Amino acid sequence: MSDVRVIIQRDSEREEHVVTTGTTAAELFPGQRTVVAARVDGELRDLAYALRDGEVVEPVEITSEDGLDILRHSTAHVMAQAVQELFPEAKLGIGPPVKDGFYYDFDVEKPFTPEDLKAVEKKMQEIQKRGQRFSRRVVTDEAAREELADEPYKLELIGIKGSASSDDGADVEVGGGELTIYDNLDPKTGDLCWKDLCRGPHLPTTRFIPAFKLMRNAAAYWRGSEKNPMLQRIYGTAWPTKDQLKAHLEFLEEAAKRDHRKLGNELDLFSFPDEIGPGLAVFHPKGGVVRRAMEDYSRRRHEEEGYEFVYSPHATKGKLFEKSGHLDWYADGMYPPMQLDDGVDYYLKPMNCPMHNLIFDARGRSYRELPLRLFEFGTVYRYEKSGVVHGLTRSRGFTQDDAHIYCTREQMAEELDRTLTFVLNLLRDYGLTDFYLELSTKDPEKFVGSDEAWDEATETLRQVAEKQGLPLVPDPGGAAFYGPKISVQCKDAIGRTWQMSTVQLDFNLPDRFDLEYTGPDGTKQRPVMIHRALFGSIERFFAVLLEHYAGAFPVWLAPVQAVGIPIGDTHIPYLQEFAAEARKKGLRVEVDASSDRMQKKIRNHQKAKVPFMVIVGDDDMNAGTVSFRHRDGSQENGIPRDEAIAKLVDLVERRVQV
Repeated sequence: MSDVRVIIQRDSEREEHVVTTGTTAAELFPGQRTVVAARVDGELRDLAYALRDGEVVEPVEITSEDGLDILRHSTAHVMAQAVQELFPEAKLGIGPPVKDGFYYDFDVEKPFTPEDLKAVEKKMQEIQKRGQRFSRRVVTDEAAREELADEPYKLELIGIKGSASSDDGADVEVGGGELTIYDNLDPKTGDLCWKDLCRGPHLPTTRFIPAFKLMRNAAAYWRGSEKNPMLQRIYGTAWPTKDQLKAHLEFLEEAAKRDHRKLGNELDLFSFPDEIGPGLAVFHPKGGVVRRAMEDYSRRRHEEEGYEFVYSPHATKGKLFEKSGHLDWYADGMYPPMQLDDGVDYYLKPMNCPMHNLIFDARGRSYRELPLRLFEFGTVYRYEKSGVVHGLTRSRGFTQDDAHIYCTREQMAEELDRTLTFVLNLLRDYGLTDFYLELSTKDPEKFVGSDEAWDEATETLRQVAEKQGLPLVPDPGGAAFYGPKISVQCKDAIGRTWQMSTVQLDFNLPDRFDLEYTGPDGTKQRPVMIHRALFGSIERFFAVLLEHYAGAFPVWLAPVQAVGIPIGDTHIPYLQEFAAEARKKGLRVEVDASSDRMQKKIRNHQKAKVPFMVIVGDDDMNAGTVSFRHRDGSQENGIPRDEAIAKLVDLVERRVQV
């Protein structure tokens, strides 16, 4: 047996080991059950991998991002085995890990029922306890086709080897290089229990799966295309410990309570009528109040910051988007054209920036006008696939709080710094405080302009982002085709991350539109363009705030800020006078004069999450006072009417949560 020298690397520490030929990665980490795989010379490998001379080996912990993916993909295999043991006619699709879990697609005669999922989960528990070994073997394309002759979807994947897209999950099974099958083997006899086409790696055995649960099933097109057959998808989740699984399920329960679609219906804020179509919302009066309050405050702050308001139409000739490049790079996300004016293509706009460029170019511009900050609440339309439409957070028609800033090269860094500071402060005004920044850089396959311009734009954005003192995370290849961007990532009240504002630096659209201004020396010069959306879209921001506050908006955003509740009918006129005085101060105050008993009125308005109930009986009416019942159930009695109104006004002006 010859010696093999390997290096174990943990973080920045490197340690050389001499082992014998045939030593596996598992033998480098004896007794370390949390190590579930190894990264060898940068490639993920099973622990059964036999080490070679000179290789650098990093342990992969089950709690790491790679470790969680391996755990969840291995659990997906166990689920697929359980399905085929219970439903032998089921044909296998794809089973990749996803955020917080996994799924697997199956072609079955009829959809799975909740009882089916319970049976599958029970069978998975049996397989897990057996401790079956995941065993990798390399096969030729011909051998794989022979072994998987009864699996039509696997045969299709073999045919696309080397060109599989990660967008549809196919790359978990095939990709470049060799083709492999993973066998699930009986730990005692070594007999084959089940097999699947897969790149791996996997856990050593099914006993390494500590905790899992099946969540739901849904219909899904094969490889995400509506042209393909409809399959049945089962979703599950898996975690390194039972406590983590329990915490995740509790988190999902809380998230379900906060689901903006559920709250939108319960609080009568908005709806998605079938008659209009998926992804197209209508806002009801109460939702309209919240939205208007959001927009009005944003308008005021933009005016203070020196923005100028513009408006543009919802549709335009297609040649505008040819000029901007959107028809080259973004046509799949646009609604199909309308043939008008003797065959001219008109499109619903997916972006506002081309029209703002036309506003800039409508007359000659001087350097004295720059920076020019154009702002619009502009409604845009994007043809999202029906499968990804999700309430207000992923819709087909929405309104962007869109700004485009035109400045000189010399003003660029200062303007970006000012813009990002403004964006973060305005988000804080709405009650969001936990941020990090993401820097999206050039997609080498999808960009316009020179490398030099991209390098300068990216470095400028990096420096501006670092000045904020917030964590900065790279997003390689995530930029739009015309320039790099900073996006503000925000955590909500239960720790979920949402992408909020984006700030994009663009040297390219000014070139495509031949935008110019007259410089101090009288020469024509090219402006720099900054794209900036603060909310992203009003609808999506509405949904984020609704879930962040669980429907209990702070007083300034609440659709009804206070509701008067009379102890008896004789107190209604007094409360109506109070409400009229409050409305003169700009407050949204109503009186519940219904025939319901007082306690029922209180319960109704608690469910509606009204911040204050103003209760009045004989004592208050005689003393010229009111009693406040807070949203948490506490009460303040005997407040003079003027003081009560002043208190509400103060809470609104300071945007305080109660």
